[in-house]
Amino acid sequence: MYLSSFRFVSYEKEVDFRWSIKRNCYDTWYPFGILIKHGLRVVDFEPVTIFYGGNGCGKTTALNIIAEKLGIERGTFYNRSNFYEDYLELCDFESIGKIPDASRIITSDDVFDFMLNLRCLNQNIDYRREEMFEEYIEDKNSRFRMQSLDDYEELRRRNLAKTKTQSQYIRNRLSDNVREHSNGESAFIYFTDKIKENALYLLDEPENSLSPKKQIELKEFLTESARFYNCQFIIATHSPFILSMNGAKIYDFDENPVDVKKWTELDTVREYYDFFKGHEKDFE
Repeated sequence: MYLSSFRFVSYEKEVDFRWSIKRNCYDTWYPFGILIKHGLRVVDFEPVTIFYGGNGCGKTTALNIIAEKLGIERGTFYNRSNFYEDYLELCDFESIGKIPDASRIITSDDVFDFMLNLRCLNQNIDYRREEMFEEYIEDKNSRFRMQSLDDYEELRRRNLAKTKTQSQYIRNRLSDNVREHSNGESAFIYFTDKIKENALYLLDEPENSLSPKKQIELKEFLTESARFYNCQFIIATHSPFILSMNGAKIYDFDENPVDVKKWTELDTVREYYDFFKGHEKDFE
């Protein structure tokens, strides 16, 4: 445990802030007016805490506010406004010691950017592969005379081309082709690479791009990281697999006020249950 509680802006402070300023030319007061609609004031954390709710319920906003107030590392940009700093100044938190420097927030945009970077890398690998196909053919059909010791490496490369098949030659001369992984596998690799031990992690809908099987694998990875590697997680999700994490404290952002619930009480989980229960005979 690193973060024990977080206090968002109360209704009274929001009202006082609006009355204290004269800036009325803006269309939005974001993030003011978002979380207070759901009566969210104080969140008490466990080693694994989950924010559950549908689109627009404010769970991502809550994650971003916590991340910015704590000053932890992040990759991609997020929805910000002229009043963001004003809101952060009115928030407060309690921690158990110093928040570890390795802590970070990981959003869906971070994962998507990673996969796009892999795609760009693969394109460059493809271009390089075509060049090496031509290089291979030239090596197989040309003669080489060693004039000096400086030519040794070139001779060694050409001998390699002669003794290997085309596919072996290209594979040995190129780095691993990351496109051998699907989007879901790449996303899972991203989480296992970024999440280290002894740190606080805020995850925004980590189930995106993951198949049900990979979501279960991610749940197991996060569970082990929290239990054995001193990680604390705050997760925004509506994945029934991640919601089922043992010992997780779940805040239901669809309730007004926000309430703590068991994962089996959540609407999304109940909908899955009712659907498969209604088709139970199809599995027999």
